[in-house]
Amino acid sequence: MKKTRFGIIGTGRISDWVLKGAVLEPRFEAAAVCSRSEESAAAFAAKHGIEKTFTDIDAMASDPSIDAIYIGTPNHTHHDIAIRCMNHGKHVLCEKPLASNAREVSEMIAAAKANGVILMEAMISTLSPNFRMVQERLKTMGKVRHYSGTFCQFSSKYDKLQRILNGEDSSPVPSSFNPDCSGGSLMDIGIYPIYPMVTLFGRPKSVKADITTCDVPTSRGMKPVDLQGCVVYEYDGMSAVTMYSKIADSRLRTEISCQEGILSLDQIHITRQVDFIPHGAPTSGRASGPSVQDITVPCDPDEYLCEFREFIDVLESGRQESGNNSLDNSLAVAEIMDEIRRQGGIIFPADLLF
Repeated sequence: MKKTRFGIIGTGRISDWVLKGAVLEPRFEAAAVCSRSEESAAAFAAKHGIEKTFTDIDAMASDPSIDAIYIGTPNHTHHDIAIRCMNHGKHVLCEKPLASNAREVSEMIAAAKANGVILMEAMISTLSPNFRMVQERLKTMGKVRHYSGTFCQFSSKYDKLQRILNGEDSSPVPSSFNPDCSGGSLMDIGIYPIYPMVTLFGRPKSVKADITTCDVPTSRGMKPVDLQGCVVYEYDGMSAVTMYSKIADSRLRTEISCQEGILSLDQIHITRQVDFIPHGAPTSGRASGPSVQDITVPCDPDEYLCEFREFIDVLESGRQESGNNSLDNSLAVAEIMDEIRRQGGIIFPADLLF
């Protein structure tokens, strides 16, 4: 069996998580790893059985024994790293969000097309078996009336951020809350309910955001970062809303309300269970209503397997991009997030290059 030989850029927690799923794809091979220090590269390579280590991105990207690159570095570095790799003729699977803003995404797309390589956002929400089942099931559900997508998860880094703001900790602001790193709740987890919405229903006509922010120390002084948000979207004939937070938890399910009933997903970032609730007669509280049908399909053994399976499928088929995680979808999502940040007053250094 032919294997796609990947170089891994970044040795942080996300790369570690992702590789545990990637190795379950029999066509995947971790051939090299690149880190800023030889020590971290060597430690990561030893842990995952990787043969080659690099500290120079261009050196790894120019290695003819590597077919593709996975980028698992902080958000603000994605654009430059991806373009450098694509200019060396390497296919790129880049961690979400694809870049800091829509301008950077557009430049990455242009580089992919100019070099004839695949660029795909590593968005698991839209590639899991149960999301794909929902996607097919919607074809039989009649007119869609409403989409409600939620991902709220209290961040372990928020307590540290509060200590920093209270002067009790002199550490740098964690990247997930740091505008200098294109961080914040929207970029970290808010993207998860937005991307499936765009994949299923396309670009909304308008966006109205209600954002909770706080000021954090950055290289540009105290600047706002978003902590949570609720966003309403306008579509023809349907409504949509997404909620996300890194300062509160929620057990709300994601729901798609249609003419024939409701599809209810346990969680949108990686859907493991789906219910179908058909329409029933009005009960006025005097009856239990329609029965809930569990329509879940088997999940992958690891949630990150799906993105490597999709990427290698696209590569082996000769296609230029993924169907669900398409370049147009990634650009549309970036444009939506730009508008949400604009309404919330969130500015990244990358935005100042416009």
